[in-house]
Amino acid sequence: MGAAGSEAATGLVGRVDLSRLVNPSSVAIIGASDRPGSLGSRTVANLLDHSDFTGTAYLISRSKKTIHDLPCYQSVLDLPESPDVALLVVPAAQTLSVLRECALKGTRFAIVFTSGFGEMGEEGKRAEAEMAQIGRESGMRIYGPNSPGLCNLNRRLGLMFSPSFHLDQFAGPIGLATQGGGIGRCFLQAMERGVGVGLWASTGNEVDLTVADFIRHYADDDAITVIASTMEGVKDGPAFVDAALYAAERGKPVIALKVGRSDYGARAVASHTGSLSGAAEVNSAVFRQAGVVEVDDMDELIDTAALFARKRPTGRERIAVYGFSGGGCALGADAVGNAGLELAEFSDKTLARVREVLPDYAAVANPVDATSDILTRTEIGYESLRAVADDPDVGLVLYPFPCDYEELTEAIGASIAQVQRETETPILPVWMSDRLGPGYDELVKGGLVPVRSVRNGTAALRRWVERGRWTHQEGWRPLGVASSGGERIVHTEPMAKELLGRHGVPVPASGVATTADEAVAVAERVGYPVVLKVVSAQITHKSDVGGVAVGLADAGQVRAAYHRIREAVPAAWPDAEVGGVLVEAMASAGLDVLVGVSRDPVFGQVVTFGLGGVLVELFGDVSRRLLPLTPDQARALVDEPRCAALLHGVRGGEPGDVDALVDLLVNVSRFVEANAAVVDELELNPVRVLPAGQGVVALDAVLVTAGSVEATQ
Repeated sequence: MGAAGSEAATGLVGRVDLSRLVNPSSVAIIGASDRPGSLGSRTVANLLDHSDFTGTAYLISRSKKTIHDLPCYQSVLDLPESPDVALLVVPAAQTLSVLRECALKGTRFAIVFTSGFGEMGEEGKRAEAEMAQIGRESGMRIYGPNSPGLCNLNRRLGLMFSPSFHLDQFAGPIGLATQGGGIGRCFLQAMERGVGVGLWASTGNEVDLTVADFIRHYADDDAITVIASTMEGVKDGPAFVDAALYAAERGKPVIALKVGRSDYGARAVASHTGSLSGAAEVNSAVFRQAGVVEVDDMDELIDTAALFARKRPTGRERIAVYGFSGGGCALGADAVGNAGLELAEFSDKTLARVREVLPDYAAVANPVDATSDILTRTEIGYESLRAVADDPDVGLVLYPFPCDYEELTEAIGASIAQVQRETETPILPVWMSDRLGPGYDELVKGGLVPVRSVRNGTAALRRWVERGRWTHQEGWRPLGVASSGGERIVHTEPMAKELLGRHGVPVPASGVATTADEAVAVAERVGYPVVLKVVSAQITHKSDVGGVAVGLADAGQVRAAYHRIREAVPAAWPDAEVGGVLVEAMASAGLDVLVGVSRDPVFGQVVTFGLGGVLVELFGDVSRRLLPLTPDQARALVDEPRCAALLHGVRGGEPGDVDALVDLLVNVSRFVEANAAVVDELELNPVRVLPAGQGVVALDAVLVTAGSVEATQ
C-alpha cells in the first residue's frame, strides 16, 4: 500500500484540529468599525448581532474607543488573553505585520479576509509565502487570504463580513467547503428549497488551511452527514485524496465540483502517456477512485448533495415514476433510461392496490400516470403513491410536476409530504414550472427538496446510484508526489525491460547485438521469427527512423535487417547515440494495449490503460488510476474503457488473457511503488494480450527516471 499522503504544500505538518476555529471561545476582530456598510462594521454585526456567540469578543480599532458598547484595543498584543480566532479586516499592506502580532500573541487561528495577494501576481505570491512562514514558525494556522470567512450554521455563528449572513441561516447536515465565496453563497441560498448547510468554509487562496482540512473535519463532525465542495484547484493532491478516503471510511460521501478545468500543459517526455494525462481527466479519475462524486455545475452539486443527505444509496436502487401528467411521466421515464438507470417492476400486490384506488383509465404500470383526478381527489393520490413507495423493488420515486395549479397542487404537495413522512423510500419531486406556487412551498416544508428539471433530477439520481456501487479497500492511500529530483535518465528499451522483467513484468526473450553475427546468434537462441530494433535512449519512435524490422525468419534475413538498421538510423538521426540492435523473439498474434505511468504534478503517479499503438491517440479510450493498484483496482482499470469488450471476446471473438493483464498491471504498480521517488514516466506500448491462458508480453518499453532504479524486487 502507498503512504498516507504527503505533508501539506505549505510545509505545515499534521492533521489540524479545527474545533477552536469553528466554535471558538474568544474572537478578536482586527479592523472593527461602526461605519455603516464597511467590512469591519458588517463583521462586528455578524458576530454580535446575528450569531449566538457566547464567548468573548475583542474589538481592535486604532481610531475608536468603543464599538457596539465594547471597549476597543489598539492592538491584538494588548488583549488580556490569546484569542482562539483573529479576524483580519485590514488592508493588504498591513496584513503581514498584523499576522506577526497575532503570532506573537499566541493566536490559534487567523482568518484573513483581505484580497490582493496570490491572485494579483508574483509580488502577492511572495507575500503569501511570507504568511505561510509566519504560520510555520509560530504554529498559528492561517485561513485565507482572499476569503469571506466561515459560518457554523449548526451553532448560528458567523465569522465573516457578508451582508447576507443574517439572511442565509438554514442549518442542516451538509458540510460545505469551497475556495470561492460567491459560489459557496450560491449553495447556501439553496435553503430556499430546503437545502440545509451545517458549516461553510470558504478557504480562498489557501496559504495554509485547505478544502482538504475541512473535508477531514466534516468527516469527524457528527452533525454533518454529507460533504459538498467546489474547487478551482487542488493545493495538495495527496492530502485531498486522503481526506476524501477518510470521509468515505467514516460514511460521509463527498460531492465535488471542479471548476477551471484545464490541462497542466504538455510534458517534456518522450512518450504518449504524459500528453494523455490532462488535468481534467486526471482529476476525474482521481475523484472516482477516491469515491468523490464529481458533478458538472452548481445545480448538480446542490441537487446531488441534497439527495445524499436524504438517504444513503446501496447502488441497487430502481426507480418508479409517478405523476398526474402523462407527458411528464413519459419524460421522466425517458430520462431514467437515458441516465442508464432502471425502472422498478411492481409486485402483484402493488399493482392490485394501485388499480384499486385509481380510475380505470389510469396507467398503473411503471411509470404511473395517476391522471388529473388526483388533483381533486388527493386521497387516491395519497393511497396510490404510498403503495408505489412501499413496493419492494422501488428505491426512489421520481415525481414530475409540469405545472402549478395553485391550491390544487398545494394539496398534492401536502399529500406527498405526508407519504414521505411515512416511508423510507425517497420521493424526488421535479418542479418544472417557472411559477413557484404553494404546492412548491409544501414540498419544501416537507423536506423533499424539489429539483427544477427532469434532467437535473435524473443526473442527481445517476450519481447517487453510482456512488452506492463504489467500494473502497480500507487503508489504501496513493503513493504521493515526492520526487528525488535527481538527474533525468532516459533508459534504453533493453535496460527498461531488464528492470521490469525482474519485477515480474513479462517481456520477450532477447539480447543486444553490436554485430550481424551477434544478432544471428541471439536470434537462434531466442528462436525464429524475431524482431530487430535499434537501441538508443534518444529514439522513442524507432520505426520513424528505419530502426525496426519484423518477421525475420532466418539468419540471412537477420543479417540483412541488421545492416539496414545500422545504415538507416545514422542517416535519419546523425547525432543519436546507438548502443546496438535489440533482437527479440516475435510475439504471437493478440490484442495490443497500452500501459503507461506518468507523475502528475498534483496527485502523483497515475497509470493509464487503453488500446495500444496509434489507436490510443486516435480514440482516447483510456482509464486511469492513482498508484498503487490492488488486484481489484487493476481489474476495474481494465474493464472501464469501451475497448474492454475486445478483451472479453466481443461477438464471438476469442477472449484475451485478462488475468495475466491484471497481474502485469499489479507488477508494474509494485515496480513504481518500489521506486516511487524516481519513476517519472513509464510506457509499455504495446503490451500484447494473448488468448486466454497464454499470457501477456510487453513488446516495447520507455522508462524515464529522476535517478537510479532498484534492480530487484
